[in-house]
Order: sequence, then structure tokens, then C-alpha cells
Amino acid sequence: MDKIIFFDIDGTLYNDEKKIPQSAKEAVLAARRNGYEIAIATGRSPFMAKPILEELDIHTYVTFNGQYVVYQDEVIYANEIDKESLAKIAEFSASRDEPVVFLDDKHMVATAPAHHMVSDSLATLMHHDYPKIDATYYMQNPVYQTLAFVTEQDEPLYREKFPNVRLVRWHPYSCDILPLGGSKALGIEKVLEKMGLTMEDAIAFGDGLNDIEMLTAVGTSVAMGNAEDEVKAVAKYVTDHIDQDGIAKMLRELKIID
Repeated sequence: MDKIIFFDIDGTLYNDEKKIPQSAKEAVLAARRNGYEIAIATGRSPFMAKPILEELDIHTYVTFNGQYVVYQDEVIYANEIDKESLAKIAEFSASRDEPVVFLDDKHMVATAPAHHMVSDSLATLMHHDYPKIDATYYMQNPVYQTLAFVTEQDEPLYREKFPNVRLVRWHPYSCDILPLGGSKALGIEKVLEKMGLTMEDAIAFGDGLNDIEMLTAVGTSVAMGNAEDEVKAVAKYVTDHIDQDGIAKMLRELKIID
């Protein structure tokens, strides 16, 4: 396999209803029939990506914005956030009455119960079960990504306080916290190394701020029509909105499908 396409999930394969438009599904499956490896690159955890992985029969995926990478069902890279940083983040957020959520490959665990910022932001991912509560979960378990629940206005406080981690906003109430240097681009690089390919060989579709590094790094980058302006600015191509057959149109334009 010398051709691979990475797709973001939310806003790229999934529309606002968290469904894959039929035109996108047919186009992705046609690309696979034409010899392309189909992979996912998402900020979601593996367990929150599972429905789309199963629907499209995908076995290669970059999750947690590059911190947990699987190639053909084998974990090839896992990058934890160090426990000292997690302890400081949890303490700081608790002092501000702002919970955090720890994620590993199977679980999502919150530091505080019944907080509306947690419920409201996770609901946009169609995840309606409140995480279980364990403020010390990170002490005994690997944490690949943490969700900080902080407004955009207060985000600089976290950036100043924790310069050794990376914050990527994905919701008005929430930021992903990653190890410094972590990105989808790094995760994609791990997959390509396994395949004996280079970044120039990869194609990627995305729409969010956490897609910028990936779209900047790959050989062929596509921003969705519904993407943020900053994302469109770095992409080689801009296609139509997800609900206007954007994926199918671009795969045809790139002559990947007929």
C-alpha cells in the first residue's frame, strides 16, 4: 500500500448530526476499492471513534490528536502526559472550580461531578453519559489527553501557568491538553514510518484548529468548506461543505475516484 488518506471525524466525515453523509461514505469506500488505505486522524479517543471505525471498517487511526496511534489494529505509538503536569493542572483547575477530564484508550474520568461545561461540550460529540468521577485517576493510569473546561477568555491563564503542555480549543467551554509537541501530524508520521512512506505520500482532510499541523505537513491537504478560516488558509485545496458532498467532490477532483 503506497497511498493513504487520513480523515478527521467531526466536521469532516461527521456532519452536525454526527452522521456520515451518504455521498461521503460511498466516496471513501470507492477510494479504498481503488487501492487507498483509509485512516482516521481525530482528537477523539479510540472508544469515542469506535462507531465510525466500525461503520467504515477502518483499522488504522490516529487518536487523541496524535497521542495514541494504531496501524492495522496494532498500537504503534502511545504518548502519555506526565503525571507531575497532570497533578498541577488538576490542582489549578480545582482551585478555579473548573473540572478536568482524563482520557486513556478505554475510559473518560472527570475530577468533579455534574458540571454543565462538561455535559454541554461532550453533548456536541453525541456523548451524553457523564464521565465517572475519580480525581486521582491519573496517578494509577496512563493519560493521553486531558480536557480542560475553561472559557476562551480565561484560556491564557492556563497557557501561562502550564507552558510545558499544549492547549487546543475544540469547544467554547473546552480545550484539549496534549504533551508539548503533540499533534495529528506527529501521529500521522508514525503511521507513515510503519508503512515506509513519507509525508509527501499522504492526503488529509480536516476542518478544525487541531487539523492545522496535519494539513501543513502532508503532501495533499484538503480543508472542508465548513472549516475554520485559519484551516482553509493552510490547506492546498478547499472543498465544499460536508453536507454539500465536499468529500466526494474533492476525491473526484484529485482523481482518486471516478
